[in-house]
Amino acid sequence: DGMNILFIVVDDLRPVLGCYGDKVVKSPNIDQLASQSIVFSNAYAQQALCAPSRVSFLTGRRPDTTRLYDFYSYWRVHAGNYSTMPQYFKENGYVTLSVGKVFHPGVSSNHSDDYPYSWSVPPFHPSTEKYENDKTCRGKDGKLYANLVCPVDVTEMPKGTLPDIQSTEEAIRLLNVMKANKQKFFLAVGYHKPHIPLRYPQEFLKLYPLENIPLAPDPWVPAELPSVAYNPWTDIRRRDDVEALNVSFPYGPLPEEFQRQIRQSYYAAVSYLDVQVGLLLNALDNVGLSNNTMVVFTADHGWSLGEHGEWAKYSNFDVATRVPLMFYVPGMTTSSVSQGMRVFPYLDPFSHTVGSVPQGQSKEVVELVSLFPTLAELAGLQVPPACPKVSFHVALCTEGTSIVRYFNASEEKVQEGKEDCGDTARCFNEEPAAFSQYPRPADSPQWNSDKPKLKDIRIMGYSMRTIDYRYTVWVQFNPKNFSANFEDVHAGELYMMETDPNQDYNIYNNTSHGWFFKKILG
Repeated sequence: DGMNILFIVVDDLRPVLGCYGDKVVKSPNIDQLASQSIVFSNAYAQQALCAPSRVSFLTGRRPDTTRLYDFYSYWRVHAGNYSTMPQYFKENGYVTLSVGKVFHPGVSSNHSDDYPYSWSVPPFHPSTEKYENDKTCRGKDGKLYANLVCPVDVTEMPKGTLPDIQSTEEAIRLLNVMKANKQKFFLAVGYHKPHIPLRYPQEFLKLYPLENIPLAPDPWVPAELPSVAYNPWTDIRRRDDVEALNVSFPYGPLPEEFQRQIRQSYYAAVSYLDVQVGLLLNALDNVGLSNNTMVVFTADHGWSLGEHGEWAKYSNFDVATRVPLMFYVPGMTTSSVSQGMRVFPYLDPFSHTVGSVPQGQSKEVVELVSLFPTLAELAGLQVPPACPKVSFHVALCTEGTSIVRYFNASEEKVQEGKEDCGDTARCFNEEPAAFSQYPRPADSPQWNSDKPKLKDIRIMGYSMRTIDYRYTVWVQFNPKNFSANFEDVHAGELYMMETDPNQDYNIYNNTSHGWFFKKILG
C-alpha cells in the first residue's frame, strides 16, 4: 500500500545531461531514468548555496522563512519548528533513511542531519568524506596537492575508495534490507560530485578529450552587470592549482586552457556520478522494486562554468539556480511496470552511445520548494496546507505548490495558453514564476561576497524567473530583524529570454519595470 520513494539529490549539478540536450556530456543512466520520467526543463532552486537550498526544499519553506542564508543556524531554533518532508513521511508510516549529503551537515541541521525528527535511523555518511579537501591530487611534479581539478587513481585514495562510491554501496545495502523486511521506505541519497574539488576516478577523463571541450559561450563579465550581482568565486581561488595562477581579484579571468580543464573535469565528474546513479537504479531492479518505487532526481542548485566570467554558484543567474528535476512514477510517467521487470539496466558510459529522450517534458517554470507537497500528493498522502503569509508558528505547511498538475499536460497546452492572450499584462501576471534570492555584504565584490555570514548581509537580491524573463532587484537588507527594504533598491537586472537566453544583456536601466516590481512584491 503506497509507493516507496527513492529521492536522489546531487550537489552542484546544473542540467548538463544528455536528457537536457547537452551534446558533450555522457550521462546514459540518468538519461535512461529521464526516458521513463516526467522531466522539468525549467526548475529552479530558492538560493544557490547548499545549506539554504536544502533546508528550503526539505521544509517546503523559502529562505526568508527558514531564516537561513548561510550555514550557521538551525531552523527549529532560529525560525520555527517546521516539519520536514522526510519527517512527514516518517509520521505517515514510512521508514525514512538518509545516505550521504541530504541535509547540509553541521549547525544548519543540528549536527545530526535533523535526526531523529526526519529519519528512522541515524543518517549514513561515507567514512572517506573527511578526506575531501586533503592533498590527494597528484601534480605533474609527483607531489600531492589540494587542487580544484583532481582526477585520481582510486586505489591510491584513503581506504581505496571515494565517498560517492561508499554512498552507493550503502544505499544498495539498504534497498536489500527494505526488500527483506517488506518495509515501505523513503530513501534519500545525496551525492557529492560534481561539487568541488572535482575529484573523480581518472579514467573518466578519457571520455572528454580536452580539444573537444568548448569554453562557455559568454566567458566575459557583462558590461551592464551591476557589481553587486557578481560573485568572485573565492572558494576555487583557494585551491592550490588556481592559487598558482595568481589571478587578479575579483574579475579574473582564468587562462582559457585552465577554463577548459575545469569544464572537462566537471563533465568527467558528472559521468562518474552517472555511473553511481546507474548502479543504484540497477539495484532497484535487482531487488524487484522498480514497479512500486517512485524515483525523484534533482540537485540543490547549479554551478557556473565560466559564463559571465564567473565560476561556482553564489548568484541569481540560471547557471547557478537552474537544476535538473525528474520524477519516475510507475504507472503514471510510464505504463504500469510488472513486478520483476527490468526498467533500469546499467549502462556503461564508456561503451553506450545512443542517447535516450525524456518520456515527457514540461517547460513549466517550477521551484524546488514545491517538492514537499508534490511528493506528498504522488504518495497519496494529504498535501500539507499552504502557509499563511507569516508562518513561523505553523509546524506543517508549505510555501510551494504541488506540481503534479503538470505531469500530464502536453506541450501544446503551454503554448495554447499564450496565444489566447490579447492582454499582455494579464498573460504575464498569470505566468508561473520561480523565486530565488542571494545575499551580499556590499555593493562591490568582497572576499566574503560569495558566502556572507548573516551578520554581514547588507543587501538581498530577489530574483523572479518566468518563461519570458529574469528580473532581479538588489535591495537593502537588515540582518538583525531579517527585513528587506524594497524602497532602497541598490541595483536591478532584467533579461528577456527570447533574445538573450544566456542572460548577458541587462536591460533594466533602459526599460520601464514598474509592474515587474509589483509582481516581485506580490
